[in-house]
Amino acid sequence: MSRVAKAPITIPSGTEVKFDGGVVSVKGKNGVLEFRLPVDTSLEIEDGEARAVSTARVTNLAMAGSVRAIVANMVHGVSEGFERKLELVGVGYRAQAQGKNLNLALGFSHPVVYEVPEGVTVETPSQTEVLVKGADKQAVGQAAANIRAFRPPEPYKGKGVRYADERVIRKEAKKK
Repeated sequence: MSRVAKAPITIPSGTEVKFDGGVVSVKGKNGVLEFRLPVDTSLEIEDGEARAVSTARVTNLAMAGSVRAIVANMVHGVSEGFERKLELVGVGYRAQAQGKNLNLALGFSHPVVYEVPEGVTVETPSQTEVLVKGADKQAVGQAAANIRAFRPPEPYKGKGVRYADERVIRKEAKKK
């Protein structure tokens, strides 16, 4: 079995993990997440800990580590949640959250309206910052990537939408 799968998942108080018929259900203060496990993998839950278990076949041994990581992310998501911070760099670049939509002014001739997916919330603490929050790590990351894809940072002036921890490598301009 993989080294990742051997590590137990600690289940915090207030979080409930159930495994029934190949489906893992995790319930906490931020909502409920479900995941169908691959064939020949299962989850053992006892004494506030969960462990990923697999049969002896080589392909399923490798899947046990993935299952452990996914379930650990589900437990973290429903108890604490996930967050991605985006920054808008450029003159006139602005963001404004309005209900289930995010309005972006990114230097195009038209405003960009992004419809926020279910299970994800978007906040704009300032006009140049966007916070993407949610319980599902994959959904939060995909929503942040979709917003960034409207205008990724360019290498000459660094303008565009970037992650807060992203480092944009700048190129030198053409010399005469």
